[in-house]
Amino acid sequence: MRSVTKSRVDGPAIDEDDDHNGPWWTDRGILVPVLSGLAFLAGLLCEWSGATIPALVLFWIGLLLGASTFTPGAIRKLLKGKLGIGLLMTISAVGAVILGYVEEAAALAFLYSIAEALEDKAMDRARGGLRALLKLIPDTATIRRGGASAEIAAQDLTVGQILLVRPGERIATDGIVRSGRSSLDASAITGESIPVEVEPGDAVSAGAINTAGALEVETTAAGTDNSLTTIVGLVEQAQAEKGDRARLADRIARPLVPGVLILAALVALLGSLLGDPELWITRALVVLVAASPCALAISVPLTVVAAIGAASKFGVIIKSGAAFERFGTIRHVAVDKTGTLTRNEPAVTAVLTADGVSEDQALEWAAALEQRSTHPLAAAITAAAPGARAALDVTEQAGHGIEGTVEGARITVGSPRWLNAGPLASRVAGLEEQGMTVVIVHRDGTPVAAIGVRDELRPEVPEAVRTLAGQAVGVTMLTGDNARTAHALAAHAGIDDVRAELRPEDKTTAIRELSRKASTAMIGDGINDAPALAAADIGIAMGATGSDAAIESADVAFTGHDLRLIPRAFDHARRGRHIINQNIILSLLIIAALLPLALFGVLGLAAVVLVHEIAEVIVILNGLRAARTRKAA
Repeated sequence: MRSVTKSRVDGPAIDEDDDHNGPWWTDRGILVPVLSGLAFLAGLLCEWSGATIPALVLFWIGLLLGASTFTPGAIRKLLKGKLGIGLLMTISAVGAVILGYVEEAAALAFLYSIAEALEDKAMDRARGGLRALLKLIPDTATIRRGGASAEIAAQDLTVGQILLVRPGERIATDGIVRSGRSSLDASAITGESIPVEVEPGDAVSAGAINTAGALEVETTAAGTDNSLTTIVGLVEQAQAEKGDRARLADRIARPLVPGVLILAALVALLGSLLGDPELWITRALVVLVAASPCALAISVPLTVVAAIGAASKFGVIIKSGAAFERFGTIRHVAVDKTGTLTRNEPAVTAVLTADGVSEDQALEWAAALEQRSTHPLAAAITAAAPGARAALDVTEQAGHGIEGTVEGARITVGSPRWLNAGPLASRVAGLEEQGMTVVIVHRDGTPVAAIGVRDELRPEVPEAVRTLAGQAVGVTMLTGDNARTAHALAAHAGIDDVRAELRPEDKTTAIRELSRKASTAMIGDGINDAPALAAADIGIAMGATGSDAAIESADVAFTGHDLRLIPRAFDHARRGRHIINQNIILSLLIIAALLPLALFGVLGLAAVVLVHEIAEVIVILNGLRAARTRKAA
């Protein structure tokens, strides 16, 4: 994987300067179309009052302002060999001006510019998420050099150095533990909320937080080429591959633009050879205006804005028009486990005890020790026994467990890797088969209990999965967690396709595989999900508390965590897409009808413009239906 340097991180892919956070009147993207509309309306008022010259001047001002928002871009695309809807609108405006219809040209420029501006503002994207990724890597790192320790810049780390990681510090790059035992919060890489116990020989990842004892780690990756920089590179690569996918209207415009231009040129050329050149050149210009997809150009953005605005009312934020159009085509969903399917709040779900020990006693003994720990498992245990008294003489052995005195007895709590489960061993294995993380409780050196902790499934997940199945949408679970835990939770959720123990690059590979079979959405909320979100046909970031990287990489963001929003959002997007298709078909039928009538002189420019304006009203009213939402079932 190539190195990700500061210059890459500060590049256009995550440029924050593109966003405008001030009032709308200081935003040129909105201000110019608004001024175009004001000039056009003022021109109409002058025309109605008999002030012809001022009206013409105002129409020209409105035309130039409106056209300035799309004509330069259309020309730049044309020079690159790309044809879009903006070029046809430019040609139509020029044709109307040549025929002396400046007012109509000004109206066209204003309507198209304001529709595009509204769409852009409705879909402003959050920026800076990828920068947040690299902030997880510390600026400096401590290495062992010749028996002494030295502090160097993290980006200067090379393979084979011995990295010293104290409790509370982040690991600066990938490596293998050579000495020490500890617990690592590796959620930045795996997305899992429960820390991982590590010992010599275990691999560790950049960005993981050392929560307990000191570690010595032999680096296996350079400071500028590790897990986190790989994630950034994967996101940028996926975004570049997906690119700014062309809108449906632009895809239609590609063959339409050259076809109309060729037709108009033939009309002018052949007509001039066989008849009056002035008549046939004028008729060719009328053909250009007749072929103008005014209704298409205005109604599609308006429909998208209406639908996106409606979606935001029930907690779904869609970032682009192209994303909205693709959203309605999704036929498969890949879902991250932790924080998406689960609560991301570990809780005690089972307690095993030896003879003569009650569950309450076991929880109180463990909670008496864990009150002083910040470990997520400790928080789950203390929450299960809130009235427990604090233990005395508490000591913690990094990577092993915690020990203290409770009611005169010596209590030890730790992982089954460090504490013998004794007669509870087979039942502990059963809890682990159910996807639980287990801690063992010893009393005076004897195993007396085992406590199972699990990040529980969100209660609405089975219903959401069933509803998606009813919509003919398949579901796959993708997770960095172990296969045993993943399959246990998937069984409760009703998900058959489970892919576990995946790193970020593995999730991206899985998404690409699924996308080859059907249009696929990826749903996640963590940094480790960012590459897969970017690679999917549609990336969906779950929850307002999701990572910046996930939100940056996604096309759609849900403000909440209720997965029942997903089938509702799909239904809304499909309905909006159907409305868009209706408007496109109507617009193309109007063009198909007007072209021969204009070609043979049945309709002049005034009649053609009138038909276009009527069509615009119809498709706009139809597009506004996308603003209505259906109530959740």
